[in-house]
Amino acid sequence: MNTDRYNQVIARADRVMAQLDQRDGAVRDAAQRERQRLNSDLKRRAARVGVALLLISMATILVGLVMPIGMFGFLGALGLAAGAAAVLAFTPSGPKSLAAPATDLPNGEMVQRFDSYLYRSRPLLPQPAQAELDKISSALPVLKQTLERIETLDPNAQDARRLLSLHLPGLVDRYLHVPKPYRTDYDAEGKSVDDRLVEGLAAGRQALAEISENLARLDKMAFETQGRFIRSRYGEDGLTAVEHDSNGAS
Repeated sequence: MNTDRYNQVIARADRVMAQLDQRDGAVRDAAQRERQRLNSDLKRRAARVGVALLLISMATILVGLVMPIGMFGFLGALGLAAGAAAVLAFTPSGPKSLAAPATDLPNGEMVQRFDSYLYRSRPLLPQPAQAELDKISSALPVLKQTLERIETLDPNAQDARRLLSLHLPGLVDRYLHVPKPYRTDYDAEGKSVDDRLVEGLAAGRQALAEISENLARLDKMAFETQGRFIRSRYGEDGLTAVEHDSNGAS
């Protein structure tokens, strides 16, 4: 088998494996979360349409009580309702373009927008970078659960927010700005643009993992403190001390 034929076989195998990988694991979970976000958007659009139709109907009824609207007025109200419904139905609640999360979003919503950003960016990146995105994406549900319970100005939250809205999206965007023929060129350290992208994503993933560990450690410490307090207050020793104080007071 010649070299060209061998490379074609390897490339085909890589494509098949990539398609199989997308059926389960982190990619499947990310796709499911993206579908849930899209379904939520559709529900919000349906609610907007319903509110608009209700308001137009009420306005038509009120005008009809004051003065006759006639057939043309009725048809005009129907046309207005249809136009408003069409505009609201086809106007998404949130941006669908490949854009980084806004820096002023609440913690939980920022994680969701970043998750969507990763899902939409994934097909544009090389396979090693996709693997790093999958690892980041799989850790986001736990990070969201933790971040949405703490204040925006918390130091850990601030670090996470910078990574989610600025640093990691900035890395991906700058990579996409590099023309494809130049992404495999090696620099003075023997690394290509693709290599630098994977390194940067891996560093960001590690930073997010450390933030999650710090927040989890704080939660565990708070839990242990609460448990020690309850044990000291309502355990056998604590109840004995309370009974002793009560008998002494009597």
